[in-house]
Parts: sequence; structure tokens; C-alpha cells
Amino acid sequence: MKEYIYSRNAVYETLRAKRRQVFALQIAEGAQEKGRLAEILRLAEARRIPVGRVPRPVLDKIHPAHQGVVLEASGYPYVTLADLLDRAEQRGEAPFLPILDTLNDPQNFGALLRTAEAVGVHGVLLPLARTVEVTPAVVNASSGASEHLLIARMNLSQAIDELRAAGVWTVGLDQAPEARLPSEVRWTGGLALVVGSEGEGIRPLVKSKCDFLVRLPMQGKIESLNAAVAGSTALYLAYLARQQSTAH
Repeated sequence: MKEYIYSRNAVYETLRAKRRQVFALQIAEGAQEKGRLAEILRLAEARRIPVGRVPRPVLDKIHPAHQGVVLEASGYPYVTLADLLDRAEQRGEAPFLPILDTLNDPQNFGALLRTAEAVGVHGVLLPLARTVEVTPAVVNASSGASEHLLIARMNLSQAIDELRAAGVWTVGLDQAPEARLPSEVRWTGGLALVVGSEGEGIRPLVKSKCDFLVRLPMQGKIESLNAAVAGSTALYLAYLARQQSTAH
């Protein structure tokens, strides 16, 4: 299945990652071919990708936020849980994986993927159903970070069982009173961090599979953070703790 990746960062990272088959690049007529657009054209030339200059309204019909560039490419290349664990082994690191349980907002999903890539996770796990997938909107929201991540889709209950067998702890991000504070959690070693959906949080079966829950302490008047902010904060807490651990 073909997709149209739009916006300069999303197109640039898709080309740089070299994980999708690419069929054509379309550039708006009159666009100044400098900066990121010049880099995109260099990558396209190196891969011998056909480049067409088209009227801007043609790109407007694909997406209004195209920024003068659209890439026609194959669908997102999902992988398996074994691939995520293999990447950790190849790096000589304990697995570090976010599990995103039934997220439905492409912006939140994309923001979390951008953070996940920035902190060096070994991959991301998604459920098989009731979740946003890696669409062009998500690629754009992640500024192309999705293209550098390994993302697997599977039954999360089974995934957590497999992770436990591989020596990976599963921590659920939840504001329940019984949840531990971040200072009470061991963020090092094999770690999978479960982030729930924007409205319902982590599904009961998935929550019951977690080894323990962690909550982010809050001093303000609002009751919770959205999924992207809460998940990104927890990922950075884990990242900093793991960096500190390897430094000693």
C-alpha cells in the first residue's frame, strides 16, 4: 500500500532512514530549493528517486501542511517483538521499550514517538487493535522520528509475558493512589513502560500484567497530564536514571 508522506522533516527522515520503498518525490513549483529541501533533493538524487515539480494546489489536495514537498512511499514497516529485543542485544544494553496501549490521538502518538527516539529506546510496542497506527499524520507529528524506530504490533498481554520471560520489568504509568513514586522505582535493567490512552488509561488486563505502577507527583490543580506529556516525562526519568547507572 502506498502512502503520501508530507512536510519537510517527515520526508527528510523517511529518506534518511531508508526503511521504506520510495516511488516518487513531488516538489511545489517555485519552492526555494535550499536548506532542508536541498537536503531532501540530494537524498532523492542519491537514490535515483523520480522528482516532479508540480503546482502547489496539487500538493494541497494531498495535505494542506505539505510545506512544498510530498513523498510517495510504501506503508510503514512494522517489525516483531524479537526484533526489538535483538536491537537491545546488538547494542549490548538492557531492553528499554515503551508500550503504548490504545492511543487514539495522532499528535500525542507522534510526540511520544519523537521522545522515544530521542532517549534511545530499542523499539515501541503497540496493540493489534483500537490504536492509532503509523500514518503520514503520525510521521509528521513525530518530525520523522517514527522512521528511525522499530515498532511492533501484537497482543500486549502476550508481549508482557514474553518480556517477563526475557527478564524485562513492566511498569505501568498510572495515577492510582497505590502507584509508586518515581523515586521508588528502579528504572535500570530491562524495562518496559506502559502508557495508557488519553481517556481510559491502561486497559485493566494490561494493567494487571504490570509488575507495578508508577505515578507522576503533581502539585497543581489539574488532575492529570495528557498521554504525550506524562509518557515523555516518564521516558526521560528512565533515560536519566539509566545514563547515571552506566556512568558509574
